[in-house]
Amino acid sequence: MDRRPRGDGSLYWSEARQRWVASVTVGFDGRGKRVVKFVSARTKSDASARLRRLLRDAHDQVLLKGRDGTVADAVEDWLRFWLPGRSPSTIGKYRGLVDTHIVPLLGRRRLRDLSAREVDEWLRARSEVVGTDVLRRLHAILNRSVRRAMAREVVQRNVIELVSVPVGRSGRRSKSLTADQVDRVITGTASNRLHAYLVVSLLTGGRTEELRALRWEHVHLEPAAGGSIPPHLEVWRSMRMGGDTKTRKSRRTLALPELCVEALRLRMVEQEQDRAAAGDSWVETGLVFTTRVGTGLDAANVRRQFRAALRGVEGIEPEDWTPRELRHSFVSVLSDAGVPLEEISRLVGHSGTAVTELVYRHQLRPVILSGATVMDALFQGRSHTASHTGDARADQDA
Repeated sequence: MDRRPRGDGSLYWSEARQRWVASVTVGFDGRGKRVVKFVSARTKSDASARLRRLLRDAHDQVLLKGRDGTVADAVEDWLRFWLPGRSPSTIGKYRGLVDTHIVPLLGRRRLRDLSAREVDEWLRARSEVVGTDVLRRLHAILNRSVRRAMAREVVQRNVIELVSVPVGRSGRRSKSLTADQVDRVITGTASNRLHAYLVVSLLTGGRTEELRALRWEHVHLEPAAGGSIPPHLEVWRSMRMGGDTKTRKSRRTLALPELCVEALRLRMVEQEQDRAAAGDSWVETGLVFTTRVGTGLDAANVRRQFRAALRGVEGIEPEDWTPRELRHSFVSVLSDAGVPLEEISRLVGHSGTAVTELVYRHQLRPVILSGATVMDALFQGRSHTASHTGDARADQDA
């Protein structure tokens, strides 16, 4: 039998096994010992085909243990590395994306055989059921997983990087309330437990995760420094992991319009009544917006109470609105009143104007002025204070 060229492996008949055997040197271990991979087949042609695959793997520097690694293996390996230390909501979000969109459709595919065409088709199919943001996140998960596999020599190249993310299904476009609608919401919810939350959100643009984490120690309802510092709140925390705000510039201090000061004073009285009524059941958290026993509100609490509160507002259909659109309304009202984009970006805690333009571009107008001053000019003199609090307020708890 002719000797095969060096580096082309070997192919021979094994009398002991009664099979054709192929072998390839795929590397050396830490002690310099040759690492050889063997495969066998009943026929010489099958053994030759397997030898060619071995040689391809060796050329592509595929580790033996990764030869049959699947997409699911790579994604699970990345999740095990990346998820620890993340918030429960983040873990649930990524686990849901993987279990719903990646593993059932691509999970069994061998990583080394995955092609750009397959990924293209997968993303195109997903684009019919999810939005563009979700598609980008799915692409990122798969891309990071394969890059991690490449770093561990499980696969030689990353086809995910060769694929572009298509446009996904259109979602419901965010809306914003007009100044007149904001006025009606403030008036129509005056006797509702969520009144202060709605007023502060509408007139300062705070994110729901920031307002739910707001503590009384960060709320200052009286002027300070001889009146040179107006009433203000410090947006220094959020409900994110570790209590940090979304970005460094999201940590900001905002002057409070008079309606916010008025609503927060009522909220303080209402919370004292809740504390007295709860007795030993009260949980002291220091939070501004709480349940009747002092515990913090979660996103679901806010959504339910928000829609319940809007049922008392004339001309507003509760099911058409979400809490995040209070922040959109803040941007829209300021823009209509002439506040420049740079000032709006600073007030809402964006790192620059690009994010403000991208997310709120349908609500921006080109003109000039600023935050609490504008809100006072628009709404000052219209007292929306309820004449009663506590038990007289409608019970809107979820």
